[in-house]
Amino acid sequence: MNNLIQLRHTLHQFPEVALEESQTAQRILEFFDPLKPDQVFEKLGGTGLAFVFKGEKPGMRILFRCELDALPIEDLKESPYQSKIPGKGHLCGHDGHMAIICGLGEKLAQNRPESGEVVLLFQPAEETGDGAQAVIADPRFEQIKPDFAFALHNLPGYPLHQIVMRTGTFAAGSTGMTIYLKGKTSHSAHPDAGINPAQALAKLIQELPQLPKQAEGFALLTLIHAELGSLAFGTSAGKASLSMTLRAFDQQDLDVLIEKVKAKAQTIAESERLQIDFSFVEQFAVSFNDPKLYKLVENTVQNLGISLVEKPEPFRWSEDFGLFSQVCPSFLFGLGSGENCPQLHEGTYDFPDELIETGVGMFEGILRLLQNKL
Repeated sequence: MNNLIQLRHTLHQFPEVALEESQTAQRILEFFDPLKPDQVFEKLGGTGLAFVFKGEKPGMRILFRCELDALPIEDLKESPYQSKIPGKGHLCGHDGHMAIICGLGEKLAQNRPESGEVVLLFQPAEETGDGAQAVIADPRFEQIKPDFAFALHNLPGYPLHQIVMRTGTFAAGSTGMTIYLKGKTSHSAHPDAGINPAQALAKLIQELPQLPKQAEGFALLTLIHAELGSLAFGTSAGKASLSMTLRAFDQQDLDVLIEKVKAKAQTIAESERLQIDFSFVEQFAVSFNDPKLYKLVENTVQNLGISLVEKPEPFRWSEDFGLFSQVCPSFLFGLGSGENCPQLHEGTYDFPDELIETGVGMFEGILRLLQNKL
């Protein structure tokens, strides 16, 4: 594991944020070069990579995925491998996830699958929700489109090495949404000569957070930013915007919530004689675990003698691996990174090196069990 730990430390020192991961991808390419994968896809969905290891016999294609990107957050933990890039850090553990998939690559180089293909995907831009969509939209994705897909995410707050699982929804779907209102500016001494969106903005702030209560399952609307006009005391505002994050455990509930927000906003805008527009960013699909794969992952955990905990409810955060669950049967599970570990996205977070061997063992175990089953 020493070479994988060293790789993680190097990746940790040189973090790159979403869609800028070219040097990170180059380091991964150099790592895989001596492993002689049967096929290599570069610049997949932008900066992504995929390495294919083929068996002698035809069979199913199984994909294991990790993430290339870091966060635009300062790395505050002092260490010999502390980030050298100001304002950027691997504070979500993607450096560790990459090291795990690299370790799986070493196992496959030593022992090719008996049948089918194994695809090791290094996906860009997970943090913005753009990466999975870009990879799937890449015309070359058809050449690596899997029959099954797996991923893991380290989880602070759980005992080190513990596997966290659940069937069905594992992590919520979410989207960032902004409503733009356009009226007409006027002199602040004559506001009646203009169309000020202040009243519409106030109504939206009051009424939109009530909409999730109408959902059948869990849904949440969090207001994050509002803007009205500009700081010009002689001017009555003529524009406004309101930004929010919507999330739900069920994809249909999320889609319905989006439509209800749009309908409510349009009704209010019309009543105030305002033009309206919408934009969406950081869109994450619900991460859905195929129930048929649960026993397979559970058996792997038992074979390795690792502690396992069943999560009673889905996580409220989002992961863009959810898009893969719309492509094929998929499974995302958690890997405990310590009960006293700093939370993800905190400046002092650092992926525990001890988890690399556990992650490699989990993925290799899943692979061998699945191939035997098939």
